[in-house]
Amino acid sequence: MSKRPTATNRRSFLQTTLTTGAAATLYPAFGAARAHAGSLPTDAPVSEVPAFELEELTIADLQDGLKSGKFTAVSLVEKYSVRIDAIDKHGPALNSVIEMNPDALSIADNLDQERKRRGPRGPLHGIPVLIKDNIDTGDKMMTTAGSLALMGWKPPKDSFVAQKLRAAGAVILGKTNLSEWANIRSSHSTSGWSGRGGLTKNPYALDRNPCGSSSGTGAGISANLCAVGIGTETDGSIVCPSSSNGLAGIKPTVGLVSRAGIIPISHSQDGAGPMCRTVRDAATVLGALTGIDPDDSATAASRGNSQTDYAQFCDPNGLKGARIGVARKYFGFSDAVDALMEESLTAMKKLGATLIDPADLETFGKFDDSELLVFLYELKADLNAYLARLGPAASVHTLKDVIDFNERNRQKEMSYFGQDLFLKAQAKGALTEKEYLDALARNHQLARVEGIDALTSRFQLDAIVAPTGGPAWLTDLVNGDHVAGGSSNGAAVAGYPNINVTAGFISGLPVGISFFGRAWSEPTLIKLAYSFEHSTKARQAPRFLPSAGPV
Repeated sequence: MSKRPTATNRRSFLQTTLTTGAAATLYPAFGAARAHAGSLPTDAPVSEVPAFELEELTIADLQDGLKSGKFTAVSLVEKYSVRIDAIDKHGPALNSVIEMNPDALSIADNLDQERKRRGPRGPLHGIPVLIKDNIDTGDKMMTTAGSLALMGWKPPKDSFVAQKLRAAGAVILGKTNLSEWANIRSSHSTSGWSGRGGLTKNPYALDRNPCGSSSGTGAGISANLCAVGIGTETDGSIVCPSSSNGLAGIKPTVGLVSRAGIIPISHSQDGAGPMCRTVRDAATVLGALTGIDPDDSATAASRGNSQTDYAQFCDPNGLKGARIGVARKYFGFSDAVDALMEESLTAMKKLGATLIDPADLETFGKFDDSELLVFLYELKADLNAYLARLGPAASVHTLKDVIDFNERNRQKEMSYFGQDLFLKAQAKGALTEKEYLDALARNHQLARVEGIDALTSRFQLDAIVAPTGGPAWLTDLVNGDHVAGGSSNGAAVAGYPNINVTAGFISGLPVGISFFGRAWSEPTLIKLAYSFEHSTKARQAPRFLPSAGPV
């Protein structure tokens, strides 16, 4: 859920597979995209991937098919399951889905019968969803955060997120791979790798990294393995994989979506949110996830600040009259990305936005060290609290138990990178210590009061924009991730919302732009991001190239 915690290298942090024979059991027998000058030629070789009936279909498209009788929820589960078998487990072998839900077909059948009797519950009725494998589901699937230490752990009840999805009529099709422990185990990790799930590939170029920690959700939804997906973020882990995989991803305000039943890193920054192929789909899913949860006290603050329908804010003219701040200090790590961002800014001005340029956080770069310090304290406390409820049959009940498990299973768990961050967290004390309390207060003062709040007030901004990151880097299991830039930390440390949308392509690889702002500003950010997406139409489906070449 988090980024690599260093001041100079901002990045997203942070095997049970398809059931044997599942495909046979479940299913017997884009518009013009802006491309940077460095893009691959249109005749570049494409991996052998079968045509897919549901490719790039939106939630609305699928609902139209369900209403007309062209599709059923059962047929959608079958078709996506065959797609997963064809290109996730075979063919390009993306390796983004870590486990399939053996009850998906029966759930879909029940929803089909309900639709016939009473009509649909709402826009997600019968829609398959993939969720990250750190989100509890009280069913036959495990929740492991990608770690072998949690193999066999089947939570006794759904997380609040899973409850809300089921209540909306969605079909939880399976769990997605992730950067193990949401990429908080090591400062030298490779995103998209977990001990349980192995390595997830980027569907645009298979030798490139999908970013993390919501790697499987990013790669899988982009590759049309499911209609929509759920990721989690502590710092960058929704927006970075959304950028690297050409998706619209929404990291909500902390407290808008309950974290209860999600394997934690940091209660001051953790959150779950939608990762979809369009802003409208992401907005639709977000509305289904909100609500007050007595098991997550942070959600109390969402009373009066949440919506159950965020799709209503998808306005093609949403940028007209908007005041957008350009956070220039997040630029400059790549000439190609800067050029693409300039095209994006020009597009916004043509759509009627007023740009305040530059509009930088005065506190930029001042809360990196305190962010990591808070992570270390909260990781120990929060993870210990989660693991304590696993029961006597589990092999781990504390962070120390996980550290010891990794040491005993070093060949499988630490063949590529270690657990230095776990060790640093274990050395920390309780959340009552002055060092922690001072760091948390510093984070909120610098990121909120003197950061985003001060900047948006000073210039009367509706949102701040910056490049989400660069094109996907080459996966390197020897040296770990190679990340040049990113802008997730301001909104992440503040606990404020952030939306990524595809800005364009560099050498055939998607690059995103982030819209972020004050707490509870999701309606405004969705309006702006949707207007930008609707005008630029930058999203294009992945082509599963062996390599993108140099970027």
